[in-house]
Amino acid sequence: MSEVILHDPAQRVDPLGDGDALRKNQAQKHYAKVGSARPSSLLYTYGPGSIIDLPHFTVMPTGLDEWDYVWAHRDGDARPPTVHAPRLLEAVQFMLGRQMAELRPFPWQPTAGTFSREGAGLGVPARVFPQWLRCTGCDRLGPISVFQTGYKNTHPYRPDEAVFEHSPCPGRRGRSAGRKGRRPCVPARYLLACPDGHLDEFPYSWWIHHGEPCPQAKNPRLKMVERTAGKGANAIVVCESCQSRRTMSEAQGAEGRKKLPQCRGRFPHLDGFADGGCDQDSRLMLVGASNLWFPAVQSIIDMPRLDPAKRTADEADRLRALFGDDLADFAVSLPLLRKMLKREGENDLSDLPDERLETAVQTALAPPRPDPEPEDRKARWEPVDLLVPEWNYLQKEPLAERHAESDSGLTVSPRQLDRDMHPGVGRVLAVDRLRKVNAVLGFTRIDDLDRVNDMGARLVQLTRSGQPTWVPATEDRGEGIFIQLDEAKVAAWESLILASPLWRAHQEAHQRNFERRFSETAQAVSPDERLPPPRYWLLHTFSHALIRQMAMSSGYGAASLTERLYAWPAGAGRPPAAGVLIATTASDSDGTLGGLVALSQPARLAAIVSEARRGLTRCSSDPVCARRVPRDPEDFLHGAACHCCVMVSETSCERANRFLDRRFVVALPGGHAKFGFFSDSNDRPG
Repeated sequence: MSEVILHDPAQRVDPLGDGDALRKNQAQKHYAKVGSARPSSLLYTYGPGSIIDLPHFTVMPTGLDEWDYVWAHRDGDARPPTVHAPRLLEAVQFMLGRQMAELRPFPWQPTAGTFSREGAGLGVPARVFPQWLRCTGCDRLGPISVFQTGYKNTHPYRPDEAVFEHSPCPGRRGRSAGRKGRRPCVPARYLLACPDGHLDEFPYSWWIHHGEPCPQAKNPRLKMVERTAGKGANAIVVCESCQSRRTMSEAQGAEGRKKLPQCRGRFPHLDGFADGGCDQDSRLMLVGASNLWFPAVQSIIDMPRLDPAKRTADEADRLRALFGDDLADFAVSLPLLRKMLKREGENDLSDLPDERLETAVQTALAPPRPDPEPEDRKARWEPVDLLVPEWNYLQKEPLAERHAESDSGLTVSPRQLDRDMHPGVGRVLAVDRLRKVNAVLGFTRIDDLDRVNDMGARLVQLTRSGQPTWVPATEDRGEGIFIQLDEAKVAAWESLILASPLWRAHQEAHQRNFERRFSETAQAVSPDERLPPPRYWLLHTFSHALIRQMAMSSGYGAASLTERLYAWPAGAGRPPAAGVLIATTASDSDGTLGGLVALSQPARLAAIVSEARRGLTRCSSDPVCARRVPRDPEDFLHGAACHCCVMVSETSCERANRFLDRRFVVALPGGHAKFGFFSDSNDRPG
C-alpha cells in the first residue's frame, strides 16, 4: 500500500523533508505519515485533487510537481521506476501532449515484513484540505492555524492516530472539556466548486456577514453548530464577535447559488489559481460528495503490436527512456549497447537482431515528427480506438496451448467449442495470463467525462504548467476468458433491432437523459453520438449474466470479475467487433489462481453459458422488470434489467449498469420475444 504523507502547510510541499527536519530536533519524528491507500483506490477514488477521509481529518493528494520531491528523497541517484506500456503511453501522449515521456507507479516499494523500513522514504504527498476545522468540544470554527499547535502524530506504526486537537477547549458551557482540556477537531465539511474543476474553502466569515466585514472584529471568532449530523447543509454559522448567524441551507440549490461568491479559479492540489480567474458560478459542495472528483483513466490490456512500424517505435521509446541523451554515445557500438541493456535488465531489447536494434536506435535518435493535425485527430478520437488493437490481436489463433508473448507476458490458449454451446458463440480463447495497465490523465468535478464533450477544457491538469512529463499508472495481473459471438448472426440481429419500436424507445429515453443531465458548460453534441449500438447492449447484458454465473464456480466473488467489451459495427476504418473478455486482476500480487481460466474448458463453459441464459429468463421482479420499456418522461438507460437479475457491482461494470436489456439476449414476454439473440428462434445456424 502507498503511504499518504503530510507536509507543513506553511512550506513547500516536501513532507519527507519536513519529517527529516523534525527528526533532527527529536520532536514528532513521525509527523509526515498520516495513512495508506491501495494503488487502485489512489487511481479511481483518491487521486490528485480528490479528498481522502482519514480517521480524524481529510487530506488532498497534491499535483505531480510535488511528487518529484518524494522520489528525490530516496538515497542515491536512482531514477524513478517506470511502467512499460507503449500503447497506453501513446494514448496519453495523444491526450496530454508529446512531452509525456513515461508512466510511473505510485511512490511505493514492498517491505520484507511488518516492521521493515524499506520504502520508508516513499509516499504520496498530501496537504490538509479543507483547512477550516471545527472543534468537537466547543464548536469553534477556524482555519488550521488556530489548531495546528495541537497536532499529534508520533506513533511509528499508527499513522491513523494523527489528529488536530483544540487546547485548551472551554467546552460548550465554558468549562474545560476532555482530558486536560483537549478535544479533537474535524474538517468543516462545506466547500465551493465549479464545473471547470476549481475547488475552494467555503468563505464562512463572508457568508455570515453577507459579503461585508465583521463590524466588531478584524478576525471574528466563529462557531459552527450542527443541528442533525449527516443530513445535508443543516449547520448554523455563528459570529461570537457580533452575534450574527446564518444557516448553511441558504446556500443550497439554484437559489442558493445566487447568494454565493463567484468562483476564484482555485486549484488546491496545485496550491494556485487559474490564469485569468474563472467566470463560472460556484456552488455548495460537501466534502464527501460523490461528484467532487471524477478520474479520467485510460486502460489497456497489454498485447503485442502487429504493426512492425509500431513495434520499432515502441523499442525506440524504451531506448530513449533508458539512456536519454547518452544513447548516441552507446549507439556507436552495438556490443556496448547490448552490454548496457543487459545491465539495465532489458534482456528482450538486448537480444534483438542487429538490423532490428539498429533501426530502433536510428528511430530513437531521429528528431520527432510533428503531428500535422493534432486537434483534428482529437476531434475524431473515440474510446474504442484503444480497443481495436486488442481486438485485432485476439483474432489470431494461438499457435499452441499456453502460447506466451515475451514482450507483454500475455498467455493465451485455444479452446474448442463444445457441441452443446449455443451457435451464437463463434469462438473462445482462454487467457491464462494478462497484464492490464491503467493511467490517470486528470479529473473533472461536478460532471464526469461521460457527460462532458469538451474534454480539453474540463479536464483538470495535474501539474502547474499543464504539461506533465509523466502520469501515475498501475499494473494489474490476472486471467480471463474471451468469448466472441458469430459476426454474421450479430449483424443480422442488429439490423432487426435497429428497425424495432423497442430500440426507438431506448433512443428517445437516452435523448431525454442526455438533455437533462449533460453538463451545462459543455459544447453542443448529438445524443446519438453517445448511444452505444444494439450489439453493445447485447454483449453488455450477456457479460453481466456471465459474471454472475462464473462467480458461483470460479472461486472469485462477482465484484472481483470485470468486463471488457469489444462491440462496434464496421466503419471508420475499423473491422466489426462482437466479443467480451471476462477477467479478474490483482494489483498487489503476481497474478491470480487460475479459477476463472479453468471455466474455459469446452463442456464447462457451455454449461455456464446455458445457465447464464436461463438465469436471464427469470427475475424476482417480473413481470414488472420483464415488461419495462422507458416512456416519456422516463429517462433511465436500461430496459428489462434490475439489481435482481442483471446489474452487478460498480467494480465489475464499465458503464455503471447502464445500457442493459434482457430482451436483447433471451426471449421475454411482452411482445418482444423475437429480439432475443440467444432465443430458440435464433438457435438455427445461418
